[in-house]
Amino acid sequence: MIKPHGADELKPLFVYDTDQHHALIQEAETLPSLLLNSAAAANAVMLGAGYFTPLPGYMNLADALSVAEKLHTTDGLFWPIPIVNLTKDSSVQAGNRIALRDPNVEGNPVLAIMDIESVEQVSDEQIRFMAEHIFGTLDEKHPGVAVFTSLGNTLLSGPIQVLNFSYFQTDFPDTFRTAVEIRNEIIERGWKKVVAFQTRNPMHRAHEELCRMAQERLGADGIIIHMLLGKLKAGDIPAPVRDACIRKMAELYFPPNTVMITGYGFDMMYAGPREAVLHAIFRQNMGATHFIVGRDHAGVGDYYGPFDAQTIFDEKVPAGALQIELFRADNTAYSKKLNKVVMMREAPDHTPDDFITLSGTKVRQMLGQGIAPPPEFSRPEVAQILMDYYRSIGG
Repeated sequence: MIKPHGADELKPLFVYDTDQHHALIQEAETLPSLLLNSAAAANAVMLGAGYFTPLPGYMNLADALSVAEKLHTTDGLFWPIPIVNLTKDSSVQAGNRIALRDPNVEGNPVLAIMDIESVEQVSDEQIRFMAEHIFGTLDEKHPGVAVFTSLGNTLLSGPIQVLNFSYFQTDFPDTFRTAVEIRNEIIERGWKKVVAFQTRNPMHRAHEELCRMAQERLGADGIIIHMLLGKLKAGDIPAPVRDACIRKMAELYFPPNTVMITGYGFDMMYAGPREAVLHAIFRQNMGATHFIVGRDHAGVGDYYGPFDAQTIFDEKVPAGALQIELFRADNTAYSKKLNKVVMMREAPDHTPDDFITLSGTKVRQMLGQGIAPPPEFSRPEVAQILMDYYRSIGG
């Protein structure tokens, strides 16, 4: 099986030992508390689940700056995005042991216990430096920039012990899976070559066919559809609706034991190329051997070129830094000439009129009006779930 990133074995920071877990829960009630922001809480969940192997906790400022600028930590670990605990609370001191509380669950239960190795003040200039390297822009209209630059200027670093998986395990019991659980299921299914597909949206016909193409061309045993379950920008379709759409599509249109539907607890950053590399790392950690990267992967608006998330692997990822391999996808659309979904670059004899393409805005308008997109674009059963959703929110 493919090795985790930077380690021989997965390093989840969740405390699985029952006695130790119980003792830490009791200890947490005696410790000073810090209410995390959602970004830091999502990082804790990913660290706990093993997706961020081999990191032992939150990065210090030197590592965060090095990762932002050079894509590696000060000790040389390849990593594309700083994994940090930025806060506006300046009362924490180095050497403290604190309870990290969850901002996304009622009552703010303890999410993790952290040993504070350092407390560093980050200048506005350093925040902007990191943001510009991560997102490629400082435009406050970029949702990732807006979040990152508002987290605070106090950076807490050190190892953590994770005690729960926030709301993801309770709200998505059939979908949320840790990297540990996914690796175990890959072994149970007997899969050797595994393709991962990232999504934060319901899957249209083009996405479905892209997974099928990747599986067939790579000779893969199975596909892991791995959906983001955390916070999105306003207007994106909520996770329960996406989950229902994807499950219906897989149930009706894929053979049994070829698709694993799972999700992970992270907030979308919309960091385009850098986020695509992070996606590749945690897909390797969960046991996938191949990862689909398509057009405008993890992008938003027009901040990134359509295939920047592919070229970064050629330009910024050192040879041998990752074991997972890319499946590079072009724009996919239904060909009226061939009566099937194709990659546009593989149909050089086609004109734009030979494809059925619809903008996201147009699709949302149709669904909001109770009009199903054409079956060449969206499976009717999936379209019905989406129409019901839009009807429930008043279009």
